[in-house]
Amino acid sequence: MRLWHEQLIPLLPKNQLLGQHRECCALRGNGWNKKHKTVDYAFSYTPYHLFIFHSLVMDEMEKRGYKVSEEWRDKNYRGKTAEKYDNLEEKMIESPIYKEHNGEYLMECIENLRNKGIKIEL
Repeated sequence: MRLWHEQLIPLLPKNQLLGQHRECCALRGNGWNKKHKTVDYAFSYTPYHLFIFHSLVMDEMEKRGYKVSEEWRDKNYRGKTAEKYDNLEEKMIESPIYKEHNGEYLMECIENLRNKGIKIEL
């Protein structure tokens, strides 16, 4: 489980991009607040932050020609089995969406991809 640094989203290979979408769906749904050391920081923010991050992923998927289920574009949607939010509060969120996505984390993500045989050029 990992949320890639947001600068990497447009550069991710197909498998990592689609995997990131699945990850976001799981976290937005019943995975919300389920502890996992690489994504625990996300739970210290509002679920709206994850929605905005997921939107970046879905935008990139659509740019590449993938069809995203429209339900996920609803900030209150949490999947088929999780109860929708009543009215998730919208806020202005600056980049990076997660403050943990700093330069050090970017290098960590690039190294993680490199270890998978994926070379990323910024």
